[in-house]
Amino acid sequence: MSAKLKEGNIMKNFINILAVIIVALGLFSCEDFLNVTPEDRITNEMFWENQEDAQMALMGIYSVLQDNGVYGYGGGNDAKSSNAHQWAHWEGKQLQIGNGTVTPDIGGNVLGRWTDSYRGINRVNVFLENIDNVEGISESAKETMIGEAYFLRGVFYALLANSYGGVPVFTNPITAEEARSLTRATLEETWNQVHSDYDKAIARLNQDAPQAGRATLGAAYGMKMRAYLYQRDWDKVIEYADTIIDMNKYGLFHSYEGLFQVENEHNEEVIFNVEFMEGPRGQGSIFDRYWQPQNLENGINGSNSVAPIQHLVDAYGTLDGSQVDPENPYENRDPRLDFTILRPGAYFQGQLYPDELQNHTGQQVGFGIRKYTIEGDVTQWESPLNFIVLRYADVLLSKAEALIEKDNPNIAEAVRLINRIRTERDDVSMPSLSTSLSLDEARVKLRHERRIEFALEGLYWADEKRWDMIDDFRDDLYPIEVRSRDGGLIDTKFEGGFDSMYNRYPIPESEISLNPDLEQNPGY
Repeated sequence: MSAKLKEGNIMKNFINILAVIIVALGLFSCEDFLNVTPEDRITNEMFWENQEDAQMALMGIYSVLQDNGVYGYGGGNDAKSSNAHQWAHWEGKQLQIGNGTVTPDIGGNVLGRWTDSYRGINRVNVFLENIDNVEGISESAKETMIGEAYFLRGVFYALLANSYGGVPVFTNPITAEEARSLTRATLEETWNQVHSDYDKAIARLNQDAPQAGRATLGAAYGMKMRAYLYQRDWDKVIEYADTIIDMNKYGLFHSYEGLFQVENEHNEEVIFNVEFMEGPRGQGSIFDRYWQPQNLENGINGSNSVAPIQHLVDAYGTLDGSQVDPENPYENRDPRLDFTILRPGAYFQGQLYPDELQNHTGQQVGFGIRKYTIEGDVTQWESPLNFIVLRYADVLLSKAEALIEKDNPNIAEAVRLINRIRTERDDVSMPSLSTSLSLDEARVKLRHERRIEFALEGLYWADEKRWDMIDDFRDDLYPIEVRSRDGGLIDTKFEGGFDSMYNRYPIPESEISLNPDLEQNPGY
């Protein structure tokens, strides 16, 4: 095992074991406050005495990243978009978000993103209030940990802003009574808090983390860049993308398929990821359980709760730019199709899909997720594969989008960046695009490239939302029929056409019942 992988495994254990200890001690116990309580218990005299206590509290914040409402559902969040379908309507409710039937009382990701993000914010606020009480910790170590806390709070507030719009903003621990009288900040004020937290992180973090998996300066620059991308502030996107590029620390990993394999974790393309580990403590990811198909006789017991749909499969181009052969639809295709999607005629763990491997009962879309599944013996619910939140390809394509959309477009430079994604990996070699494209042509190509490059990585709902706010992108996209292998209609995404109200989640009804001062988003 390489030194880098050993370091990563140490970090996995550090985050996950300490997170379990925190829960066991009740240091971060929860009740309702924005469905999260003020965590006053952590201020007791038995804690915050030494560096180990501070590290334990910090890892408790990191552990929230694993929650389904944050990044724990991974690529399953693509079911909210035109990429995939979620058949398990009782699960995360991505089905209803993705087809226009979401309501404030639905629960699932609508409630989970709110409660999980505020759980993380609350833990950050408690950490920042108490870190100065810790003795025996060097000033440099303390400043780095404070920078990580600010970074993580920025991540949580950014998820809230992009999902709900303006939300309650607070930066100190508060009582349950205070929580029930909070009002929503404006969207601008919420994004301002995100950038303030990232700026404080940038002032304290280093290029290299104390352990693999913890936040770095590059991660703070990158998530700040993404925040500006979601705000459509193109000049700032270019500024921060260039800052990351100029660090000369990151690059495209040579293998697209290899990006999503355990042995290549923490490679040069990964800027920020969520750590998972296999073991008895419930700290692995759900990806292998939820995305794999089934063959119970041979020990493959997935649920296929989210499946790619034909609309996504059809988006993959051919190696030579020709039309897809309807008689041989999977030949000569963009290699990223087979690295991302389990399709008819492909093998998984040596078994043919869908002849030997089957979709879970009730799911007959005809495709499965290959990305983030491991071919081998993995304990259910305990996949050790990290989830990549931000990688260098996103920096390049974010800059390309900004170059296209800014007031004075630079189409040629944008296309050169897109072509890097299409040509620079050993296992992906797609035809280069012409640098003489028109603005409209470049915009179409950029959006296509983002869809294919990041398919089933949980980003496409945010992309569709952003593009819809630029040029009503979703009006031309929906409705989309989801059909089974035999042609039967399973679902229709936005059957009546897309309504802009769905660019935001509703505020969870349970939160408004606790605090009537939380104004609901329009249309819900």
